[in-house]
Amino acid sequence: MWAEQGGVPSDYKWYDLTAFKSDRSLFAKWQRNIKGNWYAFADVQYRSVRHTMNGFRKNPTLKVDRSFDFVNPKAGISYQKNGYNFYVSYAVANKEPNRDDFEAGLTNQPKHEQLQDVELGIERKTAKYTWGATFYYMHYRNQLIVTGQINDVGAYNRVNVPNSYRMGLELQGSYQFNHWLQANANIALSQNKIKQFTEYIDNYDAPVFKQEAIVHNNTDIAFSPNIVANYQVTAKPIKHVSLALPGKYVGRQYLDNTQNKARSLQAFFVQDVRLSYQLPN
Repeated sequence: MWAEQGGVPSDYKWYDLTAFKSDRSLFAKWQRNIKGNWYAFADVQYRSVRHTMNGFRKNPTLKVDRSFDFVNPKAGISYQKNGYNFYVSYAVANKEPNRDDFEAGLTNQPKHEQLQDVELGIERKTAKYTWGATFYYMHYRNQLIVTGQINDVGAYNRVNVPNSYRMGLELQGSYQFNHWLQANANIALSQNKIKQFTEYIDNYDAPVFKQEAIVHNNTDIAFSPNIVANYQVTAKPIKHVSLALPGKYVGRQYLDNTQNKARSLQAFFVQDVRLSYQLPN
């Protein structure tokens, strides 16, 4: 990029502030055939994370030195017979905030997230087709969610919310019609809710400037559509030539956590056409 009057001195540094992150982990896994067609598994991960940041561009005096120690277990059982696989699992996962979260939290530094996940599913696989269904429930403590506010480089800021969840059903399948025609599709139907969220609005019309607090209950999480669907039909009519028709539908997404339709992205559908040719060896 060239500009005659750029307004930026030669060799200008946008910022020069050091940051350091260490991440150590241990992992163990156990699986066993319990009896007949019954199988069980369990695994556990230990993570030790440390963030050290020597200030930020907009707040060079804000120093961060935070350590996190996580134990993330998961366990489940499955039943497999005649091409069917039934399974259920439970997991706990913890995750540290990222650098942007620390920079945005000038007064209230972010907390780590914790997720408890329950999944129940069934799968069926044959030489000609596959299908599957999975129900999940994810309960979050201190989930870091976007607020709709952006920083100076256009990235979304995130804040902790004490109590939220994601619950849904995922369906997927594929079918091989013959040697040259194949189709697959998947759909995710979900609810993504914050139990309670407080919105702060600057009131400049009041005699004395103040912030008004508005409490919202059971609202959708920002940028979390209730439906996402994909499909693709692929044909290989002649050797080395492939024609694919992928499509995607995404439901309405809210830009913040107030579930205000005026601040949302409408549902949309995208249909692509992809033609490819593979060069012979």
